[in-house]
Amino acid sequence: MPDFLISSGHEQEKDIAANLQHRMFLMTATVLLTAALLRGLIASIAPVAGQVGRGLDAGPGLVGLLTSIPVLCFAACMPAAIALVRAAGSAFALTVSVAGAVFGCILRSAGGLPSALAGTVVLGVSVAIANVVVPLIIAREYPETRRHLMTGVYAAMMNVGTMTVTFATAPISAVIGWRWATSILAVLGVAALAAWVGARGLRGALTPSRVSRGEPRRADGRSVTREPMVWLLAAGFAGQAFSYFGVTAWLPSILSGHGYAATQAGAIAALFQASGIAGALLVPLFVRVGGVRLAAVAAGGAWLTLPAGFLVAPGLWALWCLFGGVAQASSFTVIFIMLAGMPGDERRTAARSGLIQTAGYGVAAVAPVALGGLHEATGSWTLPLVVLEAACAVFGVTASAAAARISALRPADAASGAVRRMA
Repeated sequence: MPDFLISSGHEQEKDIAANLQHRMFLMTATVLLTAALLRGLIASIAPVAGQVGRGLDAGPGLVGLLTSIPVLCFAACMPAAIALVRAAGSAFALTVSVAGAVFGCILRSAGGLPSALAGTVVLGVSVAIANVVVPLIIAREYPETRRHLMTGVYAAMMNVGTMTVTFATAPISAVIGWRWATSILAVLGVAALAAWVGARGLRGALTPSRVSRGEPRRADGRSVTREPMVWLLAAGFAGQAFSYFGVTAWLPSILSGHGYAATQAGAIAALFQASGIAGALLVPLFVRVGGVRLAAVAAGGAWLTLPAGFLVAPGLWALWCLFGGVAQASSFTVIFIMLAGMPGDERRTAARSGLIQTAGYGVAAVAPVALGGLHEATGSWTLPLVVLEAACAVFGVTASAAAARISALRPADAASGAVRRMA
């Protein structure tokens, strides 16, 4: 073969490799920016809840709605989100979700209480779609050897976004006002859209693509709603999500009740989110070394320390925020590791995931309003912290029971061998 043909072939291979590398860079940027946006949008109200309430002439219960409505949308809109992915494809669904999040973020801060509530609904629907589609994109676009790492990084970036918002919103609000401070996150959404269009191209990102339909069921024909393991995971996810969103919504206010200024409380609460980064990144390694059952028990025990610690020794806030932060991220990751460890194909896993997230987020949506209402009724954070302790216990018990079932499954029952790697 002539040398010039060999040289030309090598150059083409280099070009293809460079294009693939560039595309994966933009794909990863999209995932990371979207992950940071997801939780940050919900958490941005908590550090300035008092200012938002005064600006909208709303009490703690109504302000709590601005945090709980998105979580309720996660549950209520999950079937519609799955239907959108099936009807238009995951690429178009991600575009819709991020664009909707940008619009909702701006609308929420643009006017009075009706505008805030409407924008919050748009945000909730948009993030619900992203909750479904981002894990699907990770599974589709990344090789199997990198999917677990990307899932951990995705969970970690959720905590990075929440940590940054929790730490920075109050100081920024003191300078430019809460409306600008809570809408600045729209920049992340714009950046995510730009990276996504760069990775997929205009046509790939903006054109719907129909995919196959069908109702996912077990191999024996039964619905996944008849699987006890799915309901254990749903209960565990509900306890985790109720605790996470309850703490995220009211931890700055709890700290303020112990004498910390708003900016100090926001900075302290950011530790809760920051330590979650470690939990999200380390739990896959911990599961591989120590087993999923031990990981579930450890995450449940760490969760219990946060509300109990603030009840008996609030002065040790740093320790409780550290343990609770590691717990909230590791418990989230443990739930989805166990979901992935169940035998079955991708369609069955998607059906289980939809049920688990619908049930879990449905319960979690109650947390900000319920805890805020209990505080308003009693004038104290004692009863809300007791309720949080109960929710953490629900996670610990049900997740541990689910982990025991996962570890007891016969290797032949695990289609991909995931259980054997975890147990």
